[in-house]
Amino acid sequence: MAREAFDAGQLDLPMLQRIDRLAERLPELIDEPLLPSLIHCDMWTGNIIVIRGRITGFIVPALCYADAELELAFSTLFGTFGQPFFKRYGKIRPIAEGFFEVRLDIYNLWYLPIHVRLFGGCYVESVERILRRHSL
Repeated sequence: MAREAFDAGQLDLPMLQRIDRLAERLPELIDEPLLPSLIHCDMWTGNIIVIRGRITGFIVPALCYADAELELAFSTLFGTFGQPFFKRYGKIRPIAEGFFEVRLDIYNLWYLPIHVRLFGGCYVESVERILRRHSL
């Protein structure tokens, strides 16, 4: 998708090359999940039904099997859930060490070029911040 964003003129060549360099490092940054999970794939506030301050349902436009951390990362892109959610989630399904420090960014970099391509350059700065945090 980064290539698509580049082809559409939404990403410049140096940024595309930085994304490619980070992609080469994926085997050292992300382990293959033991068992992929069925995830929502579009977890943001517009797809969550809340009544009286409690989540009561989800609108599910797409499902896929992936690492459950991919879903957790996406939920941080738009501030969908706060610390109470992650605390409760961690009690039900422990969040592995390194998620918030490394993998959250990496997984969000999977989603962000899609948003750059579809919605324009306003998401480029988020891509830039992730690349800088990973010294690229």
